[in-house]
Amino acid sequence: MPTKSNHKHPKTRALLEEGTLNPAPEKVHDPKFRDSEFFDPHDVVQVKYEMLRRVSVENASVSNTTGEYGVSRPTYYQTKASFDESGLAGLVPKKRGPRGPHKLQGEILAFIQEQLVAGEPIRARELAKLIREKYDLDIHPRTIERAVVKKTPS
Repeated sequence: MPTKSNHKHPKTRALLEEGTLNPAPEKVHDPKFRDSEFFDPHDVVQVKYEMLRRVSVENASVSNTTGEYGVSRPTYYQTKASFDESGLAGLVPKKRGPRGPHKLQGEILAFIQEQLVAGEPIRARELAKLIREKYDLDIHPRTIERAVVKKTPS
């Protein structure tokens, strides 16, 4: 079984790349996860599923189960709600942070579109400077480039 710091193991690397590496595998105390090659405390989706199954199928108490799996009761209930809503896919951790260019909406996006000239390069640095002057808003040039590419029909 790989240790938390062993990111050279192929499965551990894959879990890390997919965002499903359990950040605290040492907190999982269910014996199944210590004495088995199948159950892996590093696999957060498997840990969450087994936690839910333990309460649902084995009728274990939520308090005892959350203690064995190293999570809080609110985390258990959030996990259960996600699973009830989306099935196994609901157990996969969501990406954190904004989901797109949240600063580039409405008036600012319209302003950028007005500044674009068909057939010419985007000039993102210049656009960032214009936005800073007009709207007192700092936007990274790469954010502008990504937003323009998304809005431009292929």
